[in-house]
Amino acid sequence: MSKNVGGIDRILRIVVGLALIGATLAGLLPVWGWIGVVPLATGAIGWCPAYLPFGIKTCKSA
Repeated sequence: MSKNVGGIDRILRIVVGLALIGATLAGLLPVWGWIGVVPLATGAIGWCPAYLPFGIKTCKSA
């Protein structure tokens, strides 16, 4: 499982994930806001399974 999410993509995923979770905890969004766990997790680990079938890789190759 090599990383396929990098740089700005990771930062945006983490920010969006935290925003969705925060808004849900604050009562601004219904229960579906917990979907923010997905972008938060993929941003944190740097790997997105949805990128695999399309061959997308936003991180720089070493």
